Amino acid sequence: MIYLFTGDDAKKKIEAYEKFLKSLPKGTETFTINHNNFNEMEIESFYSSAGLFFTKCIVVFQSILDREEKKDFILKKLSFFADSNNDFVFLEGKLLKPALEAFKKNKTEINLFELPKEKKEKFDNFLLANALGSKDKLNLWIYYRQAMDKGVGLEELVGVLFWKVKDMILKKSFGKWKEGELKEIANKLSYLLPEARRSGSNEEEVLEKFLLEIF
Repeated sequence: MIYLFTGDDAKKKIEAYEKFLKSLPKGTETFTINHNNFNEMEIESFYSSAGLFFTKCIVVFQSILDREEKKDFILKKLSFFADSNNDFVFLEGKLLKPALEAFKKNKTEINLFELPKEKKEKFDNFLLANALGSKDKLNLWIYYRQAMDKGVGLEELVGVLFWKVKDMILKKSFGKWKEGELKEIANKLSYLLPEARRSGSNEEEVLEKFLLEIF
């Protein structure tokens, strides 16, 4: 059986997910998979064979589908998950229609939690860019966390930060920065997320650490 908890109403989604976990029989073997320990062969073993020390287990995937290569692998395996003796649980952000349809076609219990449209707030990415331009460490971190809470994509944030730094360099408007510092920041931003993905690091934590350490 497959269980999916998805949507942008994080509070209700987490509450439902935690309630589900508490409802599991006591002693149920549970495995958690995230970006840091994602292993295709291990995942295949969960649906293709029984465990040595348990007859049934729960495999929990946390925020796996936000990376294209992992999403493609998982969606291709959903039919195997559905037919397995083990259960597979997905805790994800908001998914696009093709991914949702793939789950629907494979015996998935879908728990969808969406915020009412009037409650959704769009984050102003330029608040983050301007805080960097002003060399304002405190507000840079505050705006970064606000952006994360509102679900802004990391690529989008890195893009606006890179644009801000390049704009300052081109206009020779360095503010409290030195030209060399800005060039170094632009250089690091250009490969920050790709490098984090290659190393299997948490991209959100990598970007936050970078923003705090550039001062």
